[in-house]
Amino acid sequence: MSDMQIAQVLQQIRSLSAQMRPAVETPPAPGAGGVSEFARLLQKGVASVNESQQRAGALSDAFERGTPGVELPDVMLELQKASVSFRALTEVRNRLVSAYQDIMNMPL
Repeated sequence: MSDMQIAQVLQQIRSLSAQMRPAVETPPAPGAGGVSEFARLLQKGVASVNESQQRAGALSDAFERGTPGVELPDVMLELQKASVSFRALTEVRNRLVSAYQDIMNMPL
């Protein structure tokens, strides 16, 4: 990858990261039954991966049908984005499970 492409990818990551940050909110009071910020962030992440996969699937279907304006490189790019985002979500899940197991195995 050239330096320009790397810079563009980093800029996209930064913009997505900024979008993922929730607006400034006051946290719910303990015991108030509210959803934690972490849970909201996790839900947004899962929804984002789902949207990415849906978008890739729709673009793939459009290409298979021969829809004008849908090119193979665009389809492949969307499929790779969906794949990378799914792998990242899977890795987050694996780390969470590992952390949970570590905490549960701690002696009291």
